[in-house]
Amino acid sequence: MAKTFSTINQTHREFISRQHIFFVASAAGQSHVNLSPRSTDSLRLIDDQEVAYIDRTGSSNETAAHIRASGNVTVMFCAFEATPLILRLYGKGVVHHRRGKAFAKLLAEHFGGIAPLGTRQIVSLKVEMVQSSCGFGVPLFAYEGERDAMDKWADKKGREGIEAYWHDHNVESLDGLPTGLLEDCVED
Repeated sequence: MAKTFSTINQTHREFISRQHIFFVASAAGQSHVNLSPRSTDSLRLIDDQEVAYIDRTGSSNETAAHIRASGNVTVMFCAFEATPLILRLYGKGVVHHRRGKAFAKLLAEHFGGIAPLGTRQIVSLKVEMVQSSCGFGVPLFAYEGERDAMDKWADKKGREGIEAYWHDHNVESLDGLPTGLLEDCVED
């Protein structure tokens, strides 16, 4: 049976710290629903009502467009090993652009001041509700390690190549919604 909480408690924090992957879901109005897997290496628990992750370049930039349009985001963790559990964080997303003060502050305070090559933005989620459920239907998988494909791709493209890629693939969502990626930074 599902349980709901108003904040991320210590049990949730411990569960999240043991996970290797999380999923980000977003949508806006009649848009396609986007669901993206992410490595927990990019995620930080800011406090009991906020999480943030470094968002690196991908084939599209759906989450940023959906946050801009509606703000609604869900982050989900699943136990693929040990005791089954699904943990969802529901809330409002905020996109912190690379040239903004909030980006610089989050990067310095929670990511050691290092933005990997290809970092587009930092996405944070102001958590409004936490839900846990059984996870009995989630299969068991063994973790083998992180992939290095993103780093190799970014190194091969270089800074200029990544920015050109953003122009070609990351300024609009699949549904034509603007992502704000290349707009002048409005201080957040």
